[in-house]
Amino acid sequence: MDNDYVDTILRQWQRERPDLDASPMGVIGRISRAARALGRALDATFASFGLNGGEFDVLATLRRSGPPYRLTPTELFRDLMLSSGAMTNRLDQLERANLVARTPDPSDRRGTLVALTTQGQELVDAAVAAHLANEHHLLDALSSDERAQLAQLLRKLLRSLEDRPSIGNSGDNS
Repeated sequence: MDNDYVDTILRQWQRERPDLDASPMGVIGRISRAARALGRALDATFASFGLNGGEFDVLATLRRSGPPYRLTPTELFRDLMLSSGAMTNRLDQLERANLVARTPDPSDRRGTLVALTTQGQELVDAAVAAHLANEHHLLDALSSDERAQLAQLLRKLLRSLEDRPSIGNSGDNS
């Protein structure tokens, strides 16, 4: 198998500090570098629909919530692990673009519901299809068995990290 840049870093640390076990850098360094590369590729797809990753996340969350494709702002910011201020900014942008609409919540006089507009649903449906095609392409180097194994290992790692109070629930971009 070909070496990558992380192998170079590991060799350098082995040479400079042979007394340290730098092997965690092999995993964490690759996850970090892969996350940055994947982020750039995902952002390019979202941008082709006039969206950024955060806006896509809001639209996708509403869409996958099922008919009538509406949630409270609280449900949205909890699902997306955002502050209420960050959620308000995203909703303002999406509402200006006529992709979501805020309406009074009939079950709570003080509450608001955020719903996909027809335009928002059409856009997110097209964006999700392109997003998944892009993700399939990005994972072409792995067989289906390797993808399943990697997903299982990453799930195990993520669950252990999220169980740590100082680390867990620090954000998402799905």
